[in-house]
Amino acid sequence: MTAQQSIAVTSGEPAVTVDFSRLTQTPEFDRLLAEIRARRDVFERQRHIPKDIVALMKAARIFRSATPARFGGDAMAPHHFLKMVDKIGTVDGSAAWVAAFGSANTYTAALPVEAQEIMYADGPDQVFAGGLHPVQEARRVPGGWQVSGRWKFASGCMAADWIGVGIAGRAEGAPVDEVPKVMMAVAPADEVEIIETWDVSGMQGTGSHDTSVTDKFYADRWICERGAPGVIDEPLYRYPALAYQAQVHAACNLGLARAAIEYAKSVSGAAKIMVGHSRLCDRGYFLSGLAECEARLRAARAFFYEAAEEAWDMLMAGDPVSLEQTNLLRISATNAAHMGAEVVQQAYRISGMGVIARQSEMQRHLRDAMVVTQHAAVTDITMEQAGRVLAGLEPPRGYP
Repeated sequence: MTAQQSIAVTSGEPAVTVDFSRLTQTPEFDRLLAEIRARRDVFERQRHIPKDIVALMKAARIFRSATPARFGGDAMAPHHFLKMVDKIGTVDGSAAWVAAFGSANTYTAALPVEAQEIMYADGPDQVFAGGLHPVQEARRVPGGWQVSGRWKFASGCMAADWIGVGIAGRAEGAPVDEVPKVMMAVAPADEVEIIETWDVSGMQGTGSHDTSVTDKFYADRWICERGAPGVIDEPLYRYPALAYQAQVHAACNLGLARAAIEYAKSVSGAAKIMVGHSRLCDRGYFLSGLAECEARLRAARAFFYEAAEEAWDMLMAGDPVSLEQTNLLRISATNAAHMGAEVVQQAYRISGMGVIARQSEMQRHLRDAMVVTQHAAVTDITMEQAGRVLAGLEPPRGYP
């Protein structure tokens, strides 16, 4: 097992040591969970997580988790951060999804240091949102790129400080048949238009709206290749960025699965509507189904966190994360996302007629969990690609 990660934080006051393995047990994190629980119905109606909740996330250290230590951040080991997302998911899927983007500063770590110095000038708790698809063609101009376009799925954009968009372009003078380089362009959130299009059945509170810019100039310092390693020499920025993206989304479903199991347990002794029918806890299918849910969730969690800890251990030993280990990160994340959704479905099936009510929290768990499985980072094709690596074949372009 990985040793606990901690960091000494100073600000002119006596040093305070932060134990990252215990961040889900702080007063700030407890307050965040309580506020999310009290307002999760509001999040669904307004279709985004509001700025005051994001401020509580900042207070709980979520949005400095992937900020470089040189800028006052935590640059936290992924397996510690994933447990924060997982825990929030036990209360609300949308809030967990938005919190998951606390990891997104691993993307912006690939920006030139000059840009990062500007980003973190006001402190380490910066919220980045990125709707990077569909990638839009950009035109090379002196000193940067000229961009127009519209992008989808900018989760958390309503409370973001910075927004990234996906662009592709060729260097000046490059051959016409050269494949354009896929890049990310970053700007302050108030320079990007948000178009409120988010109308979905699950993860309603994520505010994953469209974004748009028109004839906008992005200087070179605000451009980096998507998924490129960070320029900051700290372990987190050598962790596989695309695998980390898959992990943070999968962690939402681990939390939702736990919530679904706890709901099933809470209704196990409820009186039944029809006279003469036994309680759920007196039915064999309920008892065996509940046990199966518990076993499947714990197995998925064990693989998920084991793979993350092993990858971090490689970095701590001074080694790069191998292709084989990165492949395990992708397999374990996809498995966690899909197994979590299956556990939610099974818990739903065994929990009786009450779950069909619109106001039942199980309805939200079910809808949210199914959205996670549709994310490109954890879809079924991941397993096909992972199988190629396991079989010793050449991995597809862009994987893992």
